[in-house]
Amino acid sequence: MEVFGLFVTAFIVGFSGAMMPGPLLTVNINESLRRGFWAGPLLILGHALLETALVVVILLGLGKILTNSYVSGAIGLLGGVMLIYFGFTMTRDAGYKKISLDLTGSGSIPQKPGRLMLNGALVSLANPYWSLWWATIGLSYLTRSLIVGVFGVGAFLLGHLLADFSWYGFISYLIARGRKHLKQTAYLFIIFICGIFLVVLGAKFIGDGITRLKIM
Repeated sequence: MEVFGLFVTAFIVGFSGAMMPGPLLTVNINESLRRGFWAGPLLILGHALLETALVVVILLGLGKILTNSYVSGAIGLLGGVMLIYFGFTMTRDAGYKKISLDLTGSGSIPQKPGRLMLNGALVSLANPYWSLWWATIGLSYLTRSLIVGVFGVGAFLLGHLLADFSWYGFISYLIARGRKHLKQTAYLFIIFICGIFLVVLGAKFIGDGITRLKIM
């Protein structure tokens, strides 16, 4: 029952976190519009592999490093630059109409799935709040899970990752279905707005990172 409880609570907490707007959701919307449904699960697969690796790192006793102000500040700076780059590329391509709505990949796995997985991991890594969540809330969950043993840790991680796959897969499905009725102009506008959002979010991450590093 303890294992099942860990699974359920991890799923609920993970689901509530996944539903919050952020860079991964924005990239998920962008890629699902461009490449179809499978873009979302592939992005989240990269995200899931990164989280699994982070759990191992935390269990090895390195969780406290992530809460260090200099480490989180550096992550904020580098992550902010990365998000601004992603956002700038999206707004530039949409503004100059360098991309078009392609409906041929809506039912098949996109080309270069490894690149989508890498993007999913990089966008997650670029978010300093992601690492801070794992170093605080995630660490407390892992500590409780360890009392139960390896099955407890597995139940927690499975519940958390299932929440991510469920929500982002659902969003990808809705977008892949709806894009068949989407006009090219509306498509470019959505991509442009998503890009602006990433640029603004990247600027915020940089500002927060500077504050943590106590440069200002």
